Amino acid sequence: MQPNNVPSPAPALGAQFRCVMPVRWGDLDALNHVNNTVYFRYIEEARVQMLESMGAFGSRKVGVLAHTSCDFLKPVLYPASVLVIQTLARLGRTSLRMDFIIERDDEPGVAYAKGSYVAVGCDPATGRAMPWTPEELAKMAKVLAA
Repeated sequence: MQPNNVPSPAPALGAQFRCVMPVRWGDLDALNHVNNTVYFRYIEEARVQMLESMGAFGSRKVGVLAHTSCDFLKPVLYPASVLVIQTLARLGRTSLRMDFIIERDDEPGVAYAKGSYVAVGCDPATGRAMPWTPEELAKMAKVLAA
């Protein structure tokens, strides 16, 4: 809580951001599934779209990826569009952890991959972690739907 019992502008744990993108022919491996490395590109694109929606680009802070992991559950085949669902799992003073699920857009609820990443808000000049400001937390809360 902030002073005077005003609720914090921080987003709620479990809040989500969803992003759909097409599978491109060049995303495939020799077995005609999406190559495992490309899943990280999908996650990156979804993360960038989320940060862009929050107005993070051009701000005084950059998001640095500190950790990422992915479990590959089922192969995605072409043609398809993937849905990346990012869910806020932890919000720290300077970092956040998002869990994600990758589904096919035409198969809601069927997980093809799942994992998580940790991003840290850093000062671009020093590379040091910076705490989230109330304004940044309010933007996160607005973009992430509970």
